[in-house]
Amino acid sequence: QVQLVESGGGLVQAGGSLRLSCAASGRTFSSYAMGWFRQAPGKVREFVAAIRWSGGSTYYADSVKGRFAISRDNVKNTVYLQMNSLESEDTAVYYCAARVWAISSISDYGRRGAYDYWGQGTQVTVSS
Repeated sequence: QVQLVESGGGLVQAGGSLRLSCAASGRTFSSYAMGWFRQAPGKVREFVAAIRWSGGSTYYADSVKGRFAISRDNVKNTVYLQMNSLESEDTAVYYCAARVWAISSISDYGRRGAYDYWGQGTQVTVSS
């Protein structure tokens, strides 16, 4: 019923920038929050950033705070991840996720299990 499609990944030099997009669609699409996660080869999928559709409150992993910015377009049902000052450690497949119900604990924004739908991922490669 819900489809999430990421785009905007690619190859970038260290210190450069990329902007990822996540388009959400579905006959009756509705969600409380969207999140970005990433997974590097041989590593677990880790939290990057999250945003609430209503109000736009944002949450970031410590590793990206100050460099990445998450935003949303409510009309387009699209979430963006602006990534600046990219480092080689940022290389990973980036996944978009949607949570349907309200989140009660701030820590839940960073839990993979808190999200109900996932996109296919988009590759981000940072060369040094």
